[in-house]
Amino acid sequence: MTEHTYEAAQITVLEFDASIRKRPSMYFGVEQGGPALPSCVLCAVAIHALHPATGVATEHTLRSVIEITDSLSFTMTMEQPHSWEASGAPALGYYDSLLGPEWWLPAAAAALCERAAVQMWCEGRGFRQDLAGIRPLTAPQEFEPQAGSGTKVTFALDPEYVGAASALPTDLERLDLHGPHCSAAAGPGHVIIRDLRDGGTDREALYR
Repeated sequence: MTEHTYEAAQITVLEFDASIRKRPSMYFGVEQGGPALPSCVLCAVAIHALHPATGVATEHTLRSVIEITDSLSFTMTMEQPHSWEASGAPALGYYDSLLGPEWWLPAAAAALCERAAVQMWCEGRGFRQDLAGIRPLTAPQEFEPQAGSGTKVTFALDPEYVGAASALPTDLERLDLHGPHCSAAAGPGHVIIRDLRDGGTDREALYR
């Protein structure tokens, strides 16, 4: 057996967003250029809403709506409880963005975007931030929020990366948002995926 040794200069450590763009199949199951990549990104975001990190919520308890607004653009809105820091503001995540490791799949989706935007609100305070990929264009800015507690993320996939001819799916009822590893019982949560692309004739599918 031949042993291989590597010098430190031969090892490249990629940053989070660079690693996603280099190996999207590790996060979404499809390589760059695969026509199914937008569909897989959408599914990954929806799957993470149904099966959030344990520190966020129990599986199948969050209520979310995903709206497809263009061939490569969609928005996810979640009724998600937040715990602000002592300062009364949310903790910052990747690159000082509002997306942190507790939402790593939506963050990975943002890394494949030309632009993205995040809003979070809780206890009468709201914060929004515009992103280029997952890199903040600004620090979080306060806004007057709606009632309750939640998160809204708008994704505009990069057409130069995913391919301008690619598109988000239209067969909404056939998406798999659970996969082979989901064993949780149905709960009060759900994901509604709504397609707004067809001149105001909405199509939608409900997943629990």
